[in-house]
Amino acid sequence: MAVNKYKVAVGFMVAGVLTVVFGTVLTFVGPLIIDDQIVKNTVIDPKNSVSYTMWKDIPVPFYMSVYFFNVLNPKEILKGEKPMVEQRGPYVYRKRCQKDNVTFHPNNTVSYKEYRRYYFEPSMSAGNESDIITIPNMLVLGAAVMMENLPFAVRLMISTTFKTFKEGPFLTKTVEELMWGYDSKLVEFLNKYLPGTLPSTGKFGLFADFNNSNTGLFTIFTGQDDIRKVHKVDSWNGLTELNYWRTPQSNMINGTAGQMWPPFMTKETTLPFYSPDACRSMELVYQRPGEMRGIPLYRYVAPKTLFANGTDYAPNEGFCPCRQSGILNVSSCRHNSPVFISHPHFFNADPVLLDTVLGLSPNEEEHGLFIDIHPQTGVPLNVSIRLQLNLYMKRVSGITETGKISEVVMPMIWFEESGYIDGPIVDTFHTNLVVLPAVMEYMQYGFIALGLATIVIAALVRHRLKVTPVLVPPPNHHKQPPFLLLFPFLI
Repeated sequence: MAVNKYKVAVGFMVAGVLTVVFGTVLTFVGPLIIDDQIVKNTVIDPKNSVSYTMWKDIPVPFYMSVYFFNVLNPKEILKGEKPMVEQRGPYVYRKRCQKDNVTFHPNNTVSYKEYRRYYFEPSMSAGNESDIITIPNMLVLGAAVMMENLPFAVRLMISTTFKTFKEGPFLTKTVEELMWGYDSKLVEFLNKYLPGTLPSTGKFGLFADFNNSNTGLFTIFTGQDDIRKVHKVDSWNGLTELNYWRTPQSNMINGTAGQMWPPFMTKETTLPFYSPDACRSMELVYQRPGEMRGIPLYRYVAPKTLFANGTDYAPNEGFCPCRQSGILNVSSCRHNSPVFISHPHFFNADPVLLDTVLGLSPNEEEHGLFIDIHPQTGVPLNVSIRLQLNLYMKRVSGITETGKISEVVMPMIWFEESGYIDGPIVDTFHTNLVVLPAVMEYMQYGFIALGLATIVIAALVRHRLKVTPVLVPPPNHHKQPPFLLLFPFLI
């Protein structure tokens, strides 16, 4: 009987060693299995119907919230006083994105055009599209700055043209008209006799070119041959570099199209992306870790140098001619119109910009842009891109519509494009990328602990059996009762 127990103990020791080995192997193999699954589900491949459909027709609801800077003192501005504005909004639009003309190429790239449409959401808005707003008239004040170096006689003629078409320095229109366009006799005249002067051939509106439009022909890497290149832009509209800016570095098309990034990110990883609307590549930097419904994330934000001028940040010299830090001159890709983009309320900008306009109050929580991203997959979980559109305006002699306007970078609107993963997608994400890896981790350490415990107990039993002598019962001279034969320890 003792020999059998000894063999059993040895058997348990072997089983324990095998369990420890299995648990140890699992610690190395488990992450590799998970990473392999991430790679398979990150590659842009029509054979993977779930991830491909998620990339092609983004199921996450995106919204654009628009805030207008309603001008309170237009008459005083024409006399040279500081502009006074009040923020109106948000006016919220649901954004529907869909990729079309999807074409795969032999060099592991895919081309597509992404079309976007906007639908007004009254229940999410702080007003209606029928609200009346007053903003600077870009057609007049923007053109005045563009024409300031023309001969005086030409400027007088331009001013006469504005009066003929009853175009003043400020517009008072409904939100819908300002957003999506309004009929203008001046626009009709320019499109007929000076085609190409304006970016739009139809109605004139701040977002007239956005609705029912596409962001250009993107060609990006599928990641089929190298997962580190997935989603990165190979070309845009056939271009591998831009021609808007003054230096090769500024004209580079870097990063992705701004929707997803390559997986396996670290805190040193940055988020570069190309934005056709901003006419340039931008790059966000890691700020802090976080969590969204149990899913770990990294928050990325815009560095203070994003819109810094060339004096404060030398690499941005290529985006000049610059004014103060905090605003980007995009006139070179906006028909030379004196338009600047910035963070809302001139957040992270030169205080001089803030001092020239009354009614602004920047803060990071409301006006800083960020992307919360799952570092293991490169999929954004929560996005908030906030930008402001500004018009540089000043007095131009000969164009009487400009009055005595002081030189100012005037905020007109700011908008936030936001979206976050919710619903069944979050549950799938949480299960596959949080629960299953955690279960695997607990299993591997559980196997190791169970194996070690089995080895220790089996070794103790084996040792005890080895040192304990086998007791031989004395000769049975007397007949014992039957029950004592069953329980010899009672003898």
